Amino acid sequence: MQTVCLRHLYAGQSCPGSTHALFPLLDCSYRHKFVIIGAYFNRTIRESDSEHMPNHENSAIITGGTSGIGWHTARALAQQGHSVIIVGRSHERCLAAKARILDEVPGAVVDIRLADFASLEQVNSLADSIIAAYPRVELLVNNAGAYYSTRQLSVDGYELTWATNHLAPFLLTLRLLPLLRASAPARVVTVSSAAHISTSMNFDDLQGERSYSGFRAYSQSKLANLLFTYELAARLAESDVTANALHPGFVATGFGLNNTDFFMKMSSVIARFFAITPEQGAQTSITLATDPALAYTTGMYFANSKPIASSRASYDVTSRRRLWALSTTQCGLS
Repeated sequence: MQTVCLRHLYAGQSCPGSTHALFPLLDCSYRHKFVIIGAYFNRTIRESDSEHMPNHENSAIITGGTSGIGWHTARALAQQGHSVIIVGRSHERCLAAKARILDEVPGAVVDIRLADFASLEQVNSLADSIIAAYPRVELLVNNAGAYYSTRQLSVDGYELTWATNHLAPFLLTLRLLPLLRASAPARVVTVSSAAHISTSMNFDDLQGERSYSGFRAYSQSKLANLLFTYELAARLAESDVTANALHPGFVATGFGLNNTDFFMKMSSVIARFFAITPEQGAQTSITLATDPALAYTTGMYFANSKPIASSRASYDVTSRRRLWALSTTQCGLS
């Protein structure tokens, strides 16, 4: 697999293998498809998973791992021998996700951790619990995300899309960075979206106070994922910790179905005909997390398990550094 260096990426030059010219809202390999941005069970299971603190190497954290591409990523990692840590909001859904993996991967080591990514306090508590329980973590998959058609605020007073999709993974990654460094070689994989192509960073109205659109807020948060990934990769260039981002494809999941705006309604209809399955959508995450050929690949954007170019705005070094400083302040980090 060919890659290019960070210098070429930051210059906005296309990655080898890129098959698109940054068509707005079109997946590079599926130009004819409209792109959406990325139980009860009868089983005896430990009620308090926080009491189970496995001390295994190859530990992998998957946020939003209870369903969709997150769950399929977690299952694939368990199949490859990773000690899997699923992060979710609901205890019941986390237990169900764990049970499904154990059904399909007997003997797998699966831990669950609870956190609502709309709360920075809960993200900090999540990081604390992982640091206390795990001496090594070799992989962090920032998969959790949300879409809100109406403007809402997090408990910390930030616009909810921004808080959930950007600030939470930013904070979690930085809190776990010393552990990842100590566990190197390690990888940070962040699920972004082709939706980032449609926007640029509006630093004068990041919170959507003047004008709010669910799609614009989502797209901006996905652009922030890329800016964060590229800046993180640059800061970790001399280490054995890599940082990459990806577009999972147009995936048929329950993502965003709690919304009723025109974009989500249209997307749910189109998904019936063109969307790929969650298992297929997880493949790029799995590739970035496990492919030995990508052990030293960093600061890249992938789709269909291949490096592609992201938008010109995503390579703006000034925006990267401005976003990093702003996010650090918003997360209460020194």
